[in-house]
Amino acid sequence: MRNLQVSHQAPLKSSLIYPQPLVSGSDTMSTTSKKKKTTSKKDESLVAEEDILMAAVDDEAPEVSIEDLPGVGPATAEKLREAGFDELLALAVMSPGDLADQAELGEAVAGKIINAAKKMANIGGFVSGVALLDRRREVQKLSSKVQSIDDLLGGGFETQALVEVYGAFGSGKTQIGHQLAVNCTMSVEDGGFDGDVFYIDTEDTFRPERITQMARGHGLDPDAVLKRIHVARAYNPAHQMLLAEEIKRMSKGLNVKMIIVDSLTSHFRAEYIGRGMLANRQQKLNRHLKDLKQLADVNNALVLVTNQVHSKPDAMWGDPTKPIGGHVLAHASTFRLYLRKAKGGRRIARLVDSPNLPDGECVYQVTQEGLRD
Repeated sequence: MRNLQVSHQAPLKSSLIYPQPLVSGSDTMSTTSKKKKTTSKKDESLVAEEDILMAAVDDEAPEVSIEDLPGVGPATAEKLREAGFDELLALAVMSPGDLADQAELGEAVAGKIINAAKKMANIGGFVSGVALLDRRREVQKLSSKVQSIDDLLGGGFETQALVEVYGAFGSGKTQIGHQLAVNCTMSVEDGGFDGDVFYIDTEDTFRPERITQMARGHGLDPDAVLKRIHVARAYNPAHQMLLAEEIKRMSKGLNVKMIIVDSLTSHFRAEYIGRGMLANRQQKLNRHLKDLKQLADVNNALVLVTNQVHSKPDAMWGDPTKPIGGHVLAHASTFRLYLRKAKGGRRIARLVDSPNLPDGECVYQVTQEGLRD
């Protein structure tokens, strides 16, 4: 009985038992047109579903604070904030061991917090090129007040980027750092960011007197400029990396728009000597660069690092001057500027690497009042 019932319920599936009737040409055309209409309706529905999915991806989820994480009470939230973790995304990308050390938590507790943050954080995912272009409109550009340099960089030094400036001693790396620190405190209408600057000095080359000269060169109040530049001296690689983490804590209530490290590789070069320590040095340097880039992304800020160089004695032709840091620093840098001296007190800046600009060179001068064309 069951077999008979099945064959009766689906008579069209068995062409042997129930032969198909003959269909005329007009019936065939109408059937074909109906199939085309059905297919077109399916295609339209698929396109509509794709649009809905893309809109859902592009729309930002409502903000969730760290207090909303399960198991995170006021005391734990305070520890996390003191360690510099104010957002779920910052927690989601941490490892349990690192979070436990920085926030003084148990590793098991840190693991639970990270897993919960991964589930609740808005990790972004894939977005359309149009949405990404809209986000890129948030990027600001800091003018160097030197037209040739601004033209070389497509309008100035942009935020959410790590800019590396390298060259031999006396090529003007620190001068660019001082000048951009002054310019960052200017108003947005004058080409600045109207923001605060954090300056990590590893070679004892920061001079407030030089800041005063450059500020007066642009008609600014030197004391007002110096109040917005926060300087710390680093004495070894570990101290340098801790200072970068300290910026996260000190930046509360400040409009942090620029971080300068002068120079980035000095301590790493001195402490990690020989090929036997090369791997460890590069790992530490890579971690330091990731922290700096995170500061740039979170604060929509500009990170400027100066870098030392070395000579390649086996170079048979071309410029033997090469930057320290290897491929790790080369990949981490968004823009790379190579500085060198020229005749008559002039300097030459060459754009070596950029994601969207062609290579090029420009000439400028270092004067008592700052950088000039």
